[in-house]
Amino acid sequence: MQLLWVVVVVVLGVFGAEGEEALSLFHRHTTMIFAIEEINNSSSLLPNMSIGYRIYDSCGLTLSSMRAVMALMNGQERTVGKTCSGQSAVHAIIGASDSSSTIVMSRSTGAFQIPVISHLATCACLSNRKEFPSFFRTIPSDFYQSRALAQLVKYFGWTWVGAVRSDNAYGNNGMATFVEAAGVEGVCIEYSEAILWNNPREKIARVVEVISRASSKVVVAFLSQWEMAVLLEEALAQNLTGLQWVGSESWITIDRLATRRSSAVLSGTLGFAISKSKIPGLREFLLRVGPAQDPNNTLLREFWETTFSCRFSSQEEKDSGPRQSQCSGSERLEEISNPFTDTSELRFSINVYKAVYAVAHSIHDLLTCRHGEGQGGNRNCAHRDNIEPGQVLRYLRDVNFTMKSGERVYFDENGDPTAIYELVNWQRDQAGETVFVTVGNYNGEGVSRCCIVFQRPRSVCSDSCLPGFRQSEIKGMPVCCFSCIPCAAGEISNLTAKCTQCSLEYWSNGDKSRCVPKVVEFLSFDETMGILLAAISMVGACLTIVVSLVFFCFRETPIVKASNSELSFLLLFSLTLCFLCSLNFIGRPSEWSCMLRHTAFGITFALCMSCVLAKTIAVVIAFQATMPGNTVPQCSIPLQRISVFSCTLLQVVICVLWLALAPSVPFRNTAHATEKVILECDVGSAIGFWAVLGYIGLLALLCFVLAFLARKLPDNFNEAKFISFSMLIFCAVWITFIPAYVSSPGKFTVAVEIFAILASSFGLLFCIFGPKCYIIFLKPERNTKKHIMGKGHAKSQ
Repeated sequence: MQLLWVVVVVVLGVFGAEGEEALSLFHRHTTMIFAIEEINNSSSLLPNMSIGYRIYDSCGLTLSSMRAVMALMNGQERTVGKTCSGQSAVHAIIGASDSSSTIVMSRSTGAFQIPVISHLATCACLSNRKEFPSFFRTIPSDFYQSRALAQLVKYFGWTWVGAVRSDNAYGNNGMATFVEAAGVEGVCIEYSEAILWNNPREKIARVVEVISRASSKVVVAFLSQWEMAVLLEEALAQNLTGLQWVGSESWITIDRLATRRSSAVLSGTLGFAISKSKIPGLREFLLRVGPAQDPNNTLLREFWETTFSCRFSSQEEKDSGPRQSQCSGSERLEEISNPFTDTSELRFSINVYKAVYAVAHSIHDLLTCRHGEGQGGNRNCAHRDNIEPGQVLRYLRDVNFTMKSGERVYFDENGDPTAIYELVNWQRDQAGETVFVTVGNYNGEGVSRCCIVFQRPRSVCSDSCLPGFRQSEIKGMPVCCFSCIPCAAGEISNLTAKCTQCSLEYWSNGDKSRCVPKVVEFLSFDETMGILLAAISMVGACLTIVVSLVFFCFRETPIVKASNSELSFLLLFSLTLCFLCSLNFIGRPSEWSCMLRHTAFGITFALCMSCVLAKTIAVVIAFQATMPGNTVPQCSIPLQRISVFSCTLLQVVICVLWLALAPSVPFRNTAHATEKVILECDVGSAIGFWAVLGYIGLLALLCFVLAFLARKLPDNFNEAKFISFSMLIFCAVWITFIPAYVSSPGKFTVAVEIFAILASSFGLLFCIFGPKCYIIFLKPERNTKKHIMGKGHAKSQ
């Protein structure tokens, strides 16, 4: 039968281990032997071949591990003569039980391509394939656990935590990854202390004092079980209570730490543990363990003496004490309740079992030429008499099998298994004993099924800012320590660290917790200003209609006839339209109202100015024609109509071109005012807008010039004088309108334009028609042809 060496380096009797610690080590050692015997008895896996093994005790010391590995590589190992018929090279090493020793071992064996499979080394640094090309492990890397711990503390809202770590590769690398992940999650570290199990008590006491003085209420302990035991003793001595502990997989499920005495400190502890599993047939194998199997096994003898409270020798205790019965070796384990035979929750021993089977499957694949199409595509099958460690290493990279429990075992490109953890919470049962309750899972992406009912402490440096406030860093403090500053206008925050700007159409509400649609502002009929301007417009229109009725009733009187009644009625009609067109500027702008408001205003005022211009020309010509020797014919009515029509038509052409090329459209102005949306009419073409106003101004200027030249005409009723005054008011209003229009914000721009329309319309109405109505109603004696023509006629004589 061919012998294949698998040298297993496990930690036995570490630091004088005793009790539960020694029991756990012996359990892993026995599980490894069970796996090898199970493989050797298998007819499907490595048939007609046997795996041999040798166990070394590293004593938890890096130097001891190194010495064992060098002895193996130098060929100084010895075989177990009674279990094999020959001697073979070492094909794989399983171990060690800590990261520091494994790092030294892997660096030494990497150059010789001897695969190292660890069942407990979790340091993320071992995933570096360039530095550790021959390393594999059956326990997840701390790369995932550290991130899981960061996500866990963030899940419970603990953003201000303390940290304690083992001062070795396991603790330092794991904590470094945790700190990095915590920073991403927004968790700050108040303090970070490092200890070792053999540090002086003064140093351990100082670390406990740092924890007790800190303001954070959560402690993340990335410690091995030995460092945690030392720290726990000092914490109990200083009565360190009221803290929430978050632990790593190394100690979170260690029974000797979860006692009634330690519950005062560690009650409610949370942490991630290696997933538990079951190994069929292991319990029956453990029950058959006895001193008769290996009488020279010191660890087995110690286990037997401790379990059955007996001794194999008759030597009495040196100190006075009760005598112990002598062990016969025939005691039965099934007759007692012992953690050694409890296989319901295998967390670490299962990793040893997986490691042995991984090596066996890789050798089996090598001998049967499986996966030959793998790396390189040209692997050579090995003969059972000539198997090299490098060949086992290459096939180990592609090993992929399913255990009896249904769990799939394989390694990624870094030699790591799938990261699967259980979230464990320390709870008390009805008897008051601490039990480990699985409350969630972690699969490398996030925590699932996390349902924990316990009194969670608050552990924050600064309370979260209220809605409407943002965080402001305090100089010299971590980012978790901040002050709260109100958000600026138009910004919101809802339990977030920063204020966010609302979009253009939205604005912050009163407490700046959410964005609400901006107030849409326009001059409406519902507000005071709109009502007042609409009322004045209607009063002006009604007053103009009243004047028209008065003129119609007194159309046969001299003063009405003298003022050219046809032009007067046309002027009154245009003034009515001027008053009414201002109503189009009030209300919500629409596409039609925007196109109508400026064009209607421009055409009606052009008609109005055309009538005034015709009236002014008529007055000048009429009085000039009555003077002796003047050959200028009297102004005919058709000429007046043509001038009015021509002047108005030109404005109509300007407005049509404006509407055709760039009409005025509704526009939501968000730039002028940040807190509101101004709904206004965009003029479309500034040239068209100012052309309309400019043409009206040109007509008004001509009227003013002609009326000013006619100011010395006979003054019994000199209409030119009143026209001149009305044009003076008209020009003053619209000259003032330009800067007011440009500088007025929002709806006041429209109000200014309406005011200019109303003021100029009232100026024309009162200045031109006011004096005539005064004579008609209050001075009827002047409403005679003789009085009107008196002075002028005398001068002409």
